[in-house]
Amino acid sequence: MGTLRVERSRIQDWVTRPAGSPWRGFDLQLTIYALLLATIGLAMAYSNSVEDTVLQGGSTFLRGLMWAGIAIVVFTAAAVFDYKWLKTFAWPIYFANLGLLGLTLVIGRGVGGSSRWVSLFGLQFQFSELAKILMIVVLANYLARRERKLDSPGTILGACLLVAPAAVLVVLQPDLGTSLVFGAILAGMLFMSWASMKWLAIIAGAVIAAGPIIWTSVLPDYQKQRLLSFLDPSADPQASGYQLLQSQNAVTSGGFLGQGLTSSTQAQLDLLPVQSTDFVFAILAQELGFVGGMVVFALFVALIWRILTSGWRSADAFGLLLAGGIASMIVFQVLINVGMVLGIMPITGIPLPFVTHGGASLVSLALALGLLQSTNVHQSRAEW
Repeated sequence: MGTLRVERSRIQDWVTRPAGSPWRGFDLQLTIYALLLATIGLAMAYSNSVEDTVLQGGSTFLRGLMWAGIAIVVFTAAAVFDYKWLKTFAWPIYFANLGLLGLTLVIGRGVGGSSRWVSLFGLQFQFSELAKILMIVVLANYLARRERKLDSPGTILGACLLVAPAAVLVVLQPDLGTSLVFGAILAGMLFMSWASMKWLAIIAGAVIAAGPIIWTSVLPDYQKQRLLSFLDPSADPQASGYQLLQSQNAVTSGGFLGQGLTSSTQAQLDLLPVQSTDFVFAILAQELGFVGGMVVFALFVALIWRILTSGWRSADAFGLLLAGGIASMIVFQVLINVGMVLGIMPITGIPLPFVTHGGASLVSLALALGLLQSTNVHQSRAEW
């Protein structure tokens, strides 16, 4: 433990490569899986737009198409970009990230007095989604530069201190769900870096011990209600438990094959709040059934496998850690989002990657996968 296990490619393999061959490293499978998930997301946006005119300006579907186009441009630009420059500008990226989150608190808008979205050229963008990707980049650079000191508590504590300001700024918006994603990214990247398990266990114990203090002194009452409602939603079926009960009704009524695209009763009657965003999986399960849900899970498993494969084949520690951070983020969001829809996880407002309607989430994911593709095409490969 304490050293990243990355082997470099043999020099003769690099020397014998023909011109233009770096693009042979482009992972087409990874791109296809991401596109298929995004297509399912567009199908759900279409389904949620049927009650309105689908092609009417401002409809969920048209906005989804627009963001998908932007995401493709961002993905392509990031893949062409040489990722090695990220190491050089890691600290400016870090402070720019904090600046964007601070700006959101000042000029951002949201629901119920929150400050989560910033308007850019008439479009709403959530910088906290971008912040997750930028934090992965910064952490990857920090840990890669200290690969021989990963048994040191100072290195692990330093990683925690890097993440803390961004997480606090997100909590102040307030956005508890995204702050939890930062924690998952940190934990996943420390694990992938072979950091000392002893010190990771000590830090995890300290976080658990601080739980009661956070519960009593930090979380507002409405967040406590949301977190507890999954335990017994029927106790308050018209208020805190309403959303979860409607979600469970949608999932169970979908059956094995579903009711068909655009045929969701919860969506048509507008019974389920945020049905195109946080609870889109409930509508998907109702319309596409158990089979549709399993297809989505299979695509996520395949995508995560290709992301990790890119990391394992990386010729440097930065590429491995970048892949680990992206995989940790996606796995955590999928588990929490689907779990809260089914009623086995608290409701935290974490989006389902690629499927949830939201431009900031989709564009940020495109940036992450584009940078990962950059590590595939702009470096020699290690032996796998």
